[in-house]
Amino acid sequence: MLEQRKETEVAHPPMEIKFTNRLSYKQARLTVLVGFILGTLLSLLQIGIDYASEDASINREILSLLEISHNPASRIAYNIDAELAKELTQGLLRSPAIIGVKLTDNNGTVLANVKRPSVESNYRVLSDFLFGANRQFEDRLYLDHLPNESLGTLRLSVDTYPFGNRFLRRAEVTLINGFARSLLLTGILLALFYVMLTKPLARVIRELSSRDPGSTEQTALECPSGHAKDEIGVLVKVANQQFQNIATEIQQRRNAENRLTDYLGQLENIVSARTTELKSINARLSQSNEELQIARSTALDMAEARSVFLANMSHEIRTPLNGLLGMIALSLDGPLTAEQQQQLSIAHDSGKVLVELLNDILDLSKFDAGQLELEHIPFDLGALVEDTANLLSQNAAPSVELTCLIDPHFPALVLGDPTRVRQIVSNLLSNALKFTRFGRVDVRLSAFDEGVRIEVCDTGIGIPQDAQVKIFQPFTQAGAGITRQFGGTGLGLALTYNLCEAMQGRLTISSEAGFGSQFCADLPLPSHTRPMPITPLSGKIIAITSSSSGLGELLSSLLPGWGLDYQRRSIDDPMIGVEVDVLITDCPECLFNLRPTISAPILLVTAYGNFMPGEEVGALAPLQQQARPLARNALYQALKRILLPDAHTGNEASLEARSPQRRGRVLLVEDNPVNQLVAKGMLGKLGCEVTTAAHGAEALDQLELKAFDLVLMDCNMPVMDGYEASRQIRRSGRWPQLPIVALTANAMSEERERCRAAGMSDYLAKPFRREELAALLDLWIPATTAP
Repeated sequence: MLEQRKETEVAHPPMEIKFTNRLSYKQARLTVLVGFILGTLLSLLQIGIDYASEDASINREILSLLEISHNPASRIAYNIDAELAKELTQGLLRSPAIIGVKLTDNNGTVLANVKRPSVESNYRVLSDFLFGANRQFEDRLYLDHLPNESLGTLRLSVDTYPFGNRFLRRAEVTLINGFARSLLLTGILLALFYVMLTKPLARVIRELSSRDPGSTEQTALECPSGHAKDEIGVLVKVANQQFQNIATEIQQRRNAENRLTDYLGQLENIVSARTTELKSINARLSQSNEELQIARSTALDMAEARSVFLANMSHEIRTPLNGLLGMIALSLDGPLTAEQQQQLSIAHDSGKVLVELLNDILDLSKFDAGQLELEHIPFDLGALVEDTANLLSQNAAPSVELTCLIDPHFPALVLGDPTRVRQIVSNLLSNALKFTRFGRVDVRLSAFDEGVRIEVCDTGIGIPQDAQVKIFQPFTQAGAGITRQFGGTGLGLALTYNLCEAMQGRLTISSEAGFGSQFCADLPLPSHTRPMPITPLSGKIIAITSSSSGLGELLSSLLPGWGLDYQRRSIDDPMIGVEVDVLITDCPECLFNLRPTISAPILLVTAYGNFMPGEEVGALAPLQQQARPLARNALYQALKRILLPDAHTGNEASLEARSPQRRGRVLLVEDNPVNQLVAKGMLGKLGCEVTTAAHGAEALDQLELKAFDLVLMDCNMPVMDGYEASRQIRRSGRWPQLPIVALTANAMSEERERCRAAGMSDYLAKPFRREELAALLDLWIPATTAP
């Protein structure tokens, strides 16, 4: 019982509430504070009005005094009576506010001048701040019948303190009265709030604190008299309702505890049954996991088998392709008729299409297997775009103008994977050229804060909106009729889209059927080197092109930055008497009409296969021809040759004197006779002395007999393959600096790593072009200058 009483005392603390915490005090304090602020503001408003009235009364009283003294002072000044003047000034000085009077005649003679000191007081500073220390008043003296004739002046010096003191006394009384009213209001409100609010609430609190919340039998609280319908009465009603709810809830909980005891016994039985069921489920899950493990192993084996199949397929297809393309390339260099030249060129282009198709399939398989690796090296993206466009320009229709529009401020070098970027440009450009029969195809290159933007715009057939969502899927084109009319496999755009995503970039399309397409690739390729400054040129350049010509847009963006005076004219504009240093045009038909009227050199830009024959060039001389798409450096060098002929001739002579001649000895290790002939023919035309070996063991024997500058090593050969031969060459230690370049038809990414692990220095995938082989020789065989 003692512990229960202590718990009750703790649960119900004493009901004494501090005076400052009572609601009556808080309400009275808030009300009085608001009343005090409002009363103070009203008092200040009243004082302000009184201040303005008092300030005006100073001027009124002094002006009235001057008005009264005007006539006597005027007569005194007229008669020049000093005694009367002194009496008048002494009389004015009796006014409490007047501290100085000065009367002068019209000649400036002082008739009377009296002064007395100002009154000193503690309120003096405040009065001077509000009204000023003193004020000066002056009245011009004249007679009523002669108002324009000045007789003199009457000057009064007024001390504002009497007026200020009177104002400050009134303000003090006003503030004291307001403060007294606030104190009286505080007391009255405090008493009323205590009787009306605090006292009945305290009674209700005492009754609540005396109750036991755990009791199920509760009597209702009594409502204080006079408060049945206000907030206190509502509080009592709510408390009674809560007490009733608590009692009901306690009874319900006791009933629930009884039911819970019954449920516990039933729950034990249910848990036992569930445990048995879970054991059975676990056994079935274990069996399912074993089946999944078997399925996973099967999937991994199938993936490995696919990789092996792709590697074998790459090797088996590329090996005959290398021989086919190599032999055709060698045949094209020999004496052929025009028909034979055309037939072999078509066969060579068809073989290149097969290689590109094979590369696309292998790249897609790398994406699926997650094996695509990206380089991060500096390269010239502008030159890459121009080179790619130049290679693909042969695919353009005769009436299609291909133009490379590169921002003049584009970086000289960017960081990224040049091979994959070339694939993106090549696929987008090939796609545009394939579906464009008339108009223009533009490749635009620009830089932004986070990378570069490659745009390929065409005026081709366009892509309907419903087909744009599926053209990035493998083996898919806009429609079945597209494949029948234009051909293609549908791999290019899918591969391009995957490459952009692999580079953390984005490929978007904007197209409308019948109005061309615009593909935009935003790639995060950071700038590595800013644009290199070029030697400025001087001269006047006129271009004769149509308004929709891509050549005109290219020239307008480049020539002003090179220091040239550039103008564009249409074909119909007269050229008689026009002074020009170079004339640039893409209209061969208008040259014969232009040459009689202009003697300046002409630069003709046209498709590669539409060059003028020699006899026509001689008739139009001086004439130079450039193939489109016109590259920036080609245009600059052509203009430099024309505008600075002496400097260019000297440079050419020095360059020819320093032209490199290769004298390399190459060991070609290749088991395929056709590939031996292809590689040997290419190397011979590149100035190399070639020795062949059919397998790795024979290559080791050749190395013992002769010294070589480079070894071209095929990987898959009988007797001894290229991997083992390379490992033995490196282990011997006799040829540590000898470069070994792998020749393999396996284009999978792991093949390169396998070659490097075997000790090979570089890698060249079959089929390879003569340009690729020449670049490899430039890298590994030092060139010597001809004597």
